[in-house]
Amino acid sequence: MKKIYSISLLIIVALKLNAQVPDDALRTAWYTFNGSARNMAIGGVMGSLGGDITAANINPAGLGLFKTKEFILSPGFNLNNNNLLFRGTDTTDKKNSFNYGTIGFVFGKPNNPNYSKFTSSAFSISVNQLANYNNSIQFKGFNNFSSFSEQYLEELIADGANMTAAEQNYIYGSSLAFRTYLIDTIADANGNLIGFQSLVPISTGVNQTYNEKTRGGLHEIALGFASNLEDKLYIGGSVNIPILSFQRDFTYSENDATNNTNNDFDNFIYTEKFKSFGAGFGAKLGFIYKPQERWRLGFAFHTPQFMFFKDKIRTWMTTNTEAYAGIKSESSDALNSGNAGERKYNLVTPWRALVSASYVFNEVKDVRKQRAFISADIEFVNYRGARFARSEEDDYVAKAYYKTVNATVKDYYKGNFNFRVGGELKLNTFMFRLGAAYYGSPYKERVLNANKMMLTGGIGYRNYGFFIDLAYAHSFNKDVVFPYRLNDKPNTFAEQTGSRGNIMLTFGVKL
Repeated sequence: MKKIYSISLLIIVALKLNAQVPDDALRTAWYTFNGSARNMAIGGVMGSLGGDITAANINPAGLGLFKTKEFILSPGFNLNNNNLLFRGTDTTDKKNSFNYGTIGFVFGKPNNPNYSKFTSSAFSISVNQLANYNNSIQFKGFNNFSSFSEQYLEELIADGANMTAAEQNYIYGSSLAFRTYLIDTIADANGNLIGFQSLVPISTGVNQTYNEKTRGGLHEIALGFASNLEDKLYIGGSVNIPILSFQRDFTYSENDATNNTNNDFDNFIYTEKFKSFGAGFGAKLGFIYKPQERWRLGFAFHTPQFMFFKDKIRTWMTTNTEAYAGIKSESSDALNSGNAGERKYNLVTPWRALVSASYVFNEVKDVRKQRAFISADIEFVNYRGARFARSEEDDYVAKAYYKTVNATVKDYYKGNFNFRVGGELKLNTFMFRLGAAYYGSPYKERVLNANKMMLTGGIGYRNYGFFIDLAYAHSFNKDVVFPYRLNDKPNTFAEQTGSRGNIMLTFGVKL
């Protein structure tokens, strides 16, 4: 069993919704590349190559290589295979889903040398799915060290809750646990409340089961522009509109691991339905420079994106305490007039910076005569720079709460590097491509062993103003999943390994 001592996660306050956790920030930052099939096949190295519409999402200066109009469409398919190890028990799960890469138009045109120093310019409008959240994660194991119920116990004790508060103030978690007797009071000889207790028999152990199904994705609309100065220097920028849609169906249960029917606990089941929608804006700037005929150097900076979120949540709990109180059920709907809970907040995502170099064999202005290239990108992502904020200016309780969440993000995450390398061999109208990528861990704690490694490949055909590309990217993923987080003892988590296959097909035509 592996554990990690929790970083003091949150000030426990009686907010209307469940607590924000650092994972919510990571959802918009830690993902592998996506885009056109050409971009995927070469490992996502688009920092200094250009000539692909996906450049608007990576280094917009690459749009400057376009001198004609082009339309592309990129349907795809994901194959998820998850393996999870939780407290000595292995579990596997699969989830396949449709995907898409870059879709859009590029409008490139030569400039009149009598009116401009720039050889050509280009404008693009596109949409790309940066991250696909369609997945299924399951794991289970025996635990005689901690319980899901202890997070409710911590909340009530830290908040100094009385009976009324325990029943009414935490309608998406602790109040459900209290009303179903998963958490109950401790009274003195006179019947006065002196504390709370969990009825879960942790010392003899429980069998824990975690089941999570997620849907949605992080999409980005990009409006890009670039100029080409004498086929030597390319300068570009894009205005980006991120749109996030995320749904989570979560079921968690604990069952008594003994055959004792007189210990006041048999099981409990917690169910949660969560929806999140966010949108915002940001910008990406970059340049590509050719110091020599065959070399290209690139740099790009992605500003933080300012996003506005609205979340909805519904929760249910059923507890069987045997002879103590029998089977009791409660729901957040019953405590909130049948309505889902809502939470509105803002998020500033981490910034990114990228440097890149490419070597093009037989570099000439006529790209049809280029024979091959090899390219590499190094990207830095400041994961610890994510910041939450309240959406209502006069909500001072939320202000203090998000201040603590942000301190947690700084302590929990770190900045780290991503590395990508790829190349292409061109044989007249056919292209053969290979690539690889490594994404470093966003976690500060070394015991949280997480990274993503990718191997990619593909083929392409270009002739008579039409092209078609096929790519396959296979990622080997390591991550961690916390079933719950506690403040007063080491946390336990599942070690996630597995793979994701991404098939992408791009159709394009020059207009």
